[in-house]
Amino acid sequence: TDCVEGIDAQRVFGYALFKDGKHTQLAYPLEKFHSDVSGRSFHNGRFIQRMREKAASLPNVRLVQGSVTSLLEENGTIKGVQYKNKDGEQQTAYAPLTIVDVPSCFVGLVLENCDLPCANHGHVILGDPSPILFYPISSTEVRCLVDVPGQKVPSISNGEMTTYLKTVVAPQIPKQIYDSFVAAVDKGNIRTMPNRSMPAAPYPTPGALLMGDAFNMRHPLTGGGMTVALSDIVVLRNLLRPLKDLNDAPTLCKYLESFYTLRKPVASTINTLAGALYKVFCASPDKARQEMREACFDYLSLGGVFSSGPVSLLSGLNPRPLSLVLHFFAVAVYGVGRLLVPFPWPKRIWIGARLILGASGIIFPIIKAEGVRQMFFPATVPAYYRAPR
Repeated sequence: TDCVEGIDAQRVFGYALFKDGKHTQLAYPLEKFHSDVSGRSFHNGRFIQRMREKAASLPNVRLVQGSVTSLLEENGTIKGVQYKNKDGEQQTAYAPLTIVDVPSCFVGLVLENCDLPCANHGHVILGDPSPILFYPISSTEVRCLVDVPGQKVPSISNGEMTTYLKTVVAPQIPKQIYDSFVAAVDKGNIRTMPNRSMPAAPYPTPGALLMGDAFNMRHPLTGGGMTVALSDIVVLRNLLRPLKDLNDAPTLCKYLESFYTLRKPVASTINTLAGALYKVFCASPDKARQEMREACFDYLSLGGVFSSGPVSLLSGLNPRPLSLVLHFFAVAVYGVGRLLVPFPWPKRIWIGARLILGASGIIFPIIKAEGVRQMFFPATVPAYYRAPR
């Protein structure tokens, strides 16, 4: 936690959802935790730099900064990396275990001196055609992420992006932050980067281990990327802690296969919920999808277990995939129930049936991609019990 100190990181206690002029607050269920426990939002670069400084302060760590150009491979085993240092010189670094990671990207802009409607909360606007996010990254700055669906993103250079943000996005955001949003758009510091979702598909290679966005990405709607990354680091730390020698690459590779199973409860829950919520929150002309979107907003607005349950899942406080499935279909059943009251007209029954089918079509492909056995029955995977030799 000391890595979030001194970087103006902001405490976050939950989410605020906005839809069609209505809004609701969802709090993290922190009653059983220490008073210092909360979410944190921050400048990603500042946090990464603090983590590098923390690692470099350890007696057995030597920090070398450069741009990796390739992995060094001998007879199918990764022996290290080739990289360019700050002077552009090609260098070589050898290691018994190489951790491979690729930084993630997104689209956004920064609002300055902006007071969010709900302090210390992440804000999700259920906009049309897709969600809009706002969250504090310092005491004076708010990050805005605008999801632009489709392959073709409006051009920044010719002014298409500015026009899109002012005409399509701006009218949908809360009045309290409208002026700050327009000012940020006019300032022009708009960054457009790809957003991808990629289920974890490990490819065990002696001498190397994939982590982070190198093998697993999810939609950034719920802000779960750093939660998954830090959870993965804890899992890997616990696996490496009893080892005295990392030089037997084939044996180490076999042992570290358990990493991909042990990380599943947290990672797959956050991945699945992020992907499912994104599809539910996107606007659609389909009546069944509209009903599902409305039902999800109203379900979360009920409070109690109906909000604390889903929030504990997406925050990583309750990494239970079965709870995720139960809540997701509870939303669908809640939506169908509203359609059948006060009288189950045939048209409403048909919409309800399509709502259930639509919900299944959203969540089951994501679960299949994550791995049903690894998500729900990790103890049946042989690697789960793998011990160091």
